[in-house]
Amino acid sequence: MTILYPERMYADDSVEREVFGPQAHIVMRDYGSLAEVSEADRASTEGLMIFRQWAPGAELAKFPKLRAVVRMGVGYDRVDRAWCAANNVLVANVPDYGTMEVADSAMALVLSLRRGIVLYHETQRRPTPAPWTQIATRLIQRMSAQTFGIVGLGRIGTAVALRAKAFGFDVVFFDPLRSNGSDLAIGVRRAKSLDELLAQSDVLSIHTPQTPETINMIGARELALLPEGAIVVNTARGRIVDIDALEEALRGGRLAGAGLDVIPVEPPVEPIPSLLRAYRAKEDWLEGRLIITPHAAFHTQHAWDDIRRKSAETMAAALGNAPQNVIDPGSY
Repeated sequence: MTILYPERMYADDSVEREVFGPQAHIVMRDYGSLAEVSEADRASTEGLMIFRQWAPGAELAKFPKLRAVVRMGVGYDRVDRAWCAANNVLVANVPDYGTMEVADSAMALVLSLRRGIVLYHETQRRPTPAPWTQIATRLIQRMSAQTFGIVGLGRIGTAVALRAKAFGFDVVFFDPLRSNGSDLAIGVRRAKSLDELLAQSDVLSIHTPQTPETINMIGARELALLPEGAIVVNTARGRIVDIDALEEALRGGRLAGAGLDVIPVEPPVEPIPSLLRAYRAKEDWLEGRLIITPHAAFHTQHAWDDIRRKSAETMAAALGNAPQNVIDPGSY
């Protein structure tokens, strides 16, 4: 079997050899996109590994022997699943890497905002530092006096819920896909609707995949339902939150702060979102209230090692007799 890595990510194929065995033909290239893949590579590839690149049906159709596509990460919106389903090509992902890292990052964003770490950091670095004393602001709150709302109680959402509980938050979640009893299993509360969740969330942390249903799920109407002085943290996908509505809620003062690891277009291109422009310009009204990181919540060397090995194992299973992490063609 031939497995193609169209983006060269590793200096050698030692891990892949260990997973796939000596008979596998492992091809590592440095193509800019699938459109650049050579005819020879297209003709022989049975397994296609996708990381940053997109896999539209028009390009996948050029791989006559293609049997499986593995998205080397959790999100699988880069792969044309409808085309794959119509052409009997299995699609799988790697849902079990970076769970701890993203959960830790989400909590770090919450704590950095709610304990004023970033606020004090920035105000003490002014050309004329702020007075050497506390700052009276609704941004800074006691953890146990707040309700921590989670949208999406999957692996990462569950890990965040357990961390938030440990800090004393009253934790509540909304996830229509979770079975009854999910709340009881980890000792949190369940909201019956998104609106019910939002109305009580002093902290809103987002952990849902990007789907047609979740794009702009959190817009101006939803942000207006949050309690005054709430904060929003998004370590999932940038298009789930309407970034312009988020800016308005921050500018208007309804939201105390926000932490974003993701934005709608990554990396940002012109015209960049107004909120990102204000953040980079260090506009006074955002001081200490906004943290933006470059889709790096998952990042540790341990997570990268997991991506590499688990992706290979998932492909080996897909091309073998026991596929795992298979994405239902109807899933979005």
